[in-house]
Amino acid sequence: MKKHLAKITLMAALVVLSTVAFGCKGKEKAAQSVGWKKGTPSATIIKEAAEAGKVGNWGLGNEYEILALLAKYNLPTNYLSQAFDMDGFDDNTIALASAMTYNELGLVQNSYDGGYKYGDSVGTIDMNDEGVAMMEDNIFTTKRFAAENPNTVKAFLAASMKGWAAACANPVEAAEICYKYGSSVSAGHQLHMAKEVKKLCETNTKGATVTDYGAFDMDAMQQTLDIAKKYVQLSDTEAGKKFASFTLADIMDVSYLAAAKNGDFSKPEKSSVKIQLKWLPDAQFMGYYVALDKGYYKDVGLDVTIVPGGGDIAETTAVYTGQVDFGVTWVTNLAVADAGGMDLLEIAQVFQKSGLVLVYKYKN
Repeated sequence: MKKHLAKITLMAALVVLSTVAFGCKGKEKAAQSVGWKKGTPSATIIKEAAEAGKVGNWGLGNEYEILALLAKYNLPTNYLSQAFDMDGFDDNTIALASAMTYNELGLVQNSYDGGYKYGDSVGTIDMNDEGVAMMEDNIFTTKRFAAENPNTVKAFLAASMKGWAAACANPVEAAEICYKYGSSVSAGHQLHMAKEVKKLCETNTKGATVTDYGAFDMDAMQQTLDIAKKYVQLSDTEAGKKFASFTLADIMDVSYLAAAKNGDFSKPEKSSVKIQLKWLPDAQFMGYYVALDKGYYKDVGLDVTIVPGGGDIAETTAVYTGQVDFGVTWVTNLAVADAGGMDLLEIAQVFQKSGLVLVYKYKN
């Protein structure tokens, strides 16, 4: 079995799963008998794959864009339970497989360690182009911590955004820095990730260039919340009611980032802080590693520890319980956590568009 890195989003939601087996394993990638010809409309590909029961997703919180996409085309909102590798795509069990541009898609296309070597023989359907994009990596803390430590929050944001700007300006260097700090992936994949994450930070859901790192695109944020409200199903009735009532003002605050960028802060109230990532060390989080490596946190009076994610304690829980001061999560995760009483607050939106695509094979 091929090895690769995949991210697991933890969320208290019900997942609709479909299990459809298909076909034999295709060894000769150059002579695929499955897939679609180049130029086939996305609508056709989505419809045919869905009707064949061959759309895949991991579930566990990653599925809402897929559900919205299927609903857009008036298709049943069922999908295959996709494993955290791309073997199902490789052996044709899944014809239209979920992939993050900076992770699984790179593994499908490239030939470095763990890669499937498909090159340009695959196509993608982009959630941003389809109008169902949901916002992903952000920075958050608790409302209480932000209120009690405003200068700490602003200083952390100022240094972090400087780190993200430097990382995006030089993704090759950023990949090297991430690798030095204990990379969870190969050097080749790390570089791929850095280049793709740069795109997520500097391009919005409409394809426009973004130069204001961490900025809040209110239309994209609202779309995320609207899709989440439609498809997230919480087992706790009271939490469900609270979730349904949320507005953006309930889960985010733009004032800390604005003050940070203006330099409107003084000595941090708490100088030693921790941030927990959503997953293991890699270029998905390159801005924080660059800020640490280049001394940007020290420059604003902070001693920052970066805590890897992917363990037994989710980033939302770690921040809520005070084990760390800041975290990286997705907007929907934060809103669900708040519905459950965590009282978390988003303070910067690092990724400006969705990194989720559906990948399919071209038919020769």
